[in-house]
Amino acid sequence: MDGDGLYARRAEAMALEALADTRVVVVNGARQVGKSTLAKLIIERSPGARELYLDDPAARASAESDPSAFVRHDGLLLIDEIQRVPELLLPIKREVDRDTRPGRFLLTGSARLLGLRDLPDALPGRSETIELWPLSQGEIDGTPDGFVDAVFGQGVEISVPASKLTKRDYVARALRGGYPEAIRRDPGRRRSRFFDSYITDLVTRDVRQISDIERPAEMRRLLSVVAARMGTLAVVQSMANDVGLPRMTLSRYLDLLELVFVIRRIPAWSSNLTTRAISTPKLIVTDSGLGGRLIGLSEERAKDPTAMVGPLLENFAIGEVARQLSWAEEPVQLFHYRDRDKVEVDMVLEHASGQVIGIEVKAAETVRGDDFRGLRHLADRLGDRFQAGFVLYAGEQSLPFGDKLKALPMAALWQLGTT
Repeated sequence: MDGDGLYARRAEAMALEALADTRVVVVNGARQVGKSTLAKLIIERSPGARELYLDDPAARASAESDPSAFVRHDGLLLIDEIQRVPELLLPIKREVDRDTRPGRFLLTGSARLLGLRDLPDALPGRSETIELWPLSQGEIDGTPDGFVDAVFGQGVEISVPASKLTKRDYVARALRGGYPEAIRRDPGRRRSRFFDSYITDLVTRDVRQISDIERPAEMRRLLSVVAARMGTLAVVQSMANDVGLPRMTLSRYLDLLELVFVIRRIPAWSSNLTTRAISTPKLIVTDSGLGGRLIGLSEERAKDPTAMVGPLLENFAIGEVARQLSWAEEPVQLFHYRDRDKVEVDMVLEHASGQVIGIEVKAAETVRGDDFRGLRHLADRLGDRFQAGFVLYAGEQSLPFGDKLKALPMAALWQLGTT
């Protein structure tokens, strides 16, 4: 955090780099993750830049009345919350085709622009999109956040210092989440009020901006059902039964929640070496603090042996890895693996070269050989393509568990960097 109380975001350098050679840069992400703050910092570094905010009714009326005039500007133009007036995208396209200089437009949005219904041809070949997640642990702590690049660079040879964090510490981090406003508030009632307001705004404003939902109450209930299933397979019919919605409506609501960055579906992975792999995606809540609030979990309730601590920490760890993929140097995709014999691996990272790293997440402060069952399964089937397998756990030490297998403290996710 800097002297102004702002967290340094890795996306800032990425956006500045993109503006140097790309006509339109889009910063996409959930509400309250800091898109407008990030965009304003960039504008302040750009002489002659102009900013327009579409949550201002006057600016929005002007944009709707004369879109072509609204987007006309010689320098860098920031248009915040572009999804509020998607009709601006065609005039922007015409403008950057007329003047092909890089760094013409910086757009922010709280919905995945290319997924929006009835959106015009949206700037193919003219734009770069940067996804802004809630804050990562490394952005909060000021640590490297380089786990993905490090493990592909070094495999099990990576060096990880002993961690002083306990299971309780990891639970506290997961329940804090990554929304800047939630982090600044005291844990307990004030932070809970933030999450409750967030859920209300999400259903009554964000989702309704992009789609007519017939029954908002069902959307709220679906959020709770999704949170209760975080880290599990997204079996649509089963969720539809739980919420009491038709399957097609449930599928559309899930799409909407993904459009506004509340959930993420992690696709299933298959190496084509087995026909027993299951193709159902896995669901995570993009902010573990929001997920914890939706299931009524607190630090005190997490002490109960029956509390959903395992799924919460798995969701938390997957979210940290997914964040890193947005700035990693390596071209890596994130999957999960499960077969019909219920052999599972929480995360499968596949490099563009075909190399694979498997990751399991355990909420315990100790680790056992059986925790590597799924990773050994992958290693046996992949041979040389399997670069390494890691069990991330809530203990202190980095421990070897055989060829290409290692247990690491979960804090390795944000403490590791490339050398």
